[in-house]
Parts: sequence; C-alpha cells; structure tokens
Amino acid sequence: MTHVPEFQRGGMWVFGYGSLVWNPEFPVAERVVASLHGYARTFCMRSVHHRGTHEDPGLVLALDAQPAARCSGVALRVENGHEAATLTALRARELISSAYLERMVTLDLTDGRVVDAVAYVIDADHEQYCRLSLEEQAQIIARAHGGRGPNDEYLMNTAAHLRELGIGDDDLEWLCNRVAAIG
Repeated sequence: MTHVPEFQRGGMWVFGYGSLVWNPEFPVAERVVASLHGYARTFCMRSVHHRGTHEDPGLVLALDAQPAARCSGVALRVENGHEAATLTALRARELISSAYLERMVTLDLTDGRVVDAVAYVIDADHEQYCRLSLEEQAQIIARAHGGRGPNDEYLMNTAAHLRELGIGDDDLEWLCNRVAAIG
C-alpha cells in the first residue's frame, strides 16, 4: 500500500518545473504558476533511464538546493480521489533511480495562495548529480536518447511550455539555441 502524506485542506498539490509542466500523467484539477524559494532549476541530474542510458547518460532538470535561488514553475492540484494513484505513479516515474528525493515544499502561487506541494529534488550526494557548464550540457543534450525519447525533445518541450506560461529561464533559452545549432 502506498503511503499518502497528510495534505492540507484544498487537496494534493505537485510542483512541476520540468516535464511535469507539459506531461504530468495524472488528472489535474487546477494549474497555477508558482514559485519555490531556495531551489534552482538546473540540468544537474544525469539521466540513465528516461533521456539517456547507463552507457550514454543524458541530462534532466532537477531542483538543486541553493538558498538564494527561486524557481518558477507550475502548481498542479490533483483531482480529488486520485491522490494515492498519483503518488504511486509519480514515485514510479521520478524515483526510478533514487537520485531524486521526494519532499513537501511550500509554494507561492501567483494568485496569492500559499500551498504545500510534493516536489522532487536532487540528492546532491547521488552519483547522478553533476554540475556542468552550459556548453557541456548542450553537447550532452544534443546527442542523448533514452526510454522516453531524445534529450533535446525534453529540453525544447520544457522551454516552450515555460515560455507559454510567461516563465522565463535564460539558461534554458541559451541551451535551446545552442542545441539547435549543434543539430
């Protein structure tokens, strides 16, 4: 049986900052732009399943703890009655290699609400954690491919959906341009 944490009145929220923004794979009752303080969205996790392989790892976004940082993304409220199934599916998807840690975080929503949400943050002590220059990231993303498809597709989809939401991310935009140039 899946342990479902206690959620505040108002339901279960999930913070999307990467592929969950455009591909949550669970029933979403509400979607609101939100900010998380103390974390930065970076390509700091080597992907050996979804966007790369053990032999040729790709990169995926993760929340990297940085006290002065702020990450903008999307707060996704799970449809009532789907909390346990959603948590099970998220754990299967996000905790596949144990590089992410499941955390409850506090989000500031653009409509003024403050909610607690499930988020997946990088374990900086895990072997898949990395800190690379933007150029190194671009070179990896341009070539890597994993079980969920090409690494560049993940980058482009995430950047496009963040753009649509009015959430700018200069590093992602630079990476999109550089990866396209590498071809």
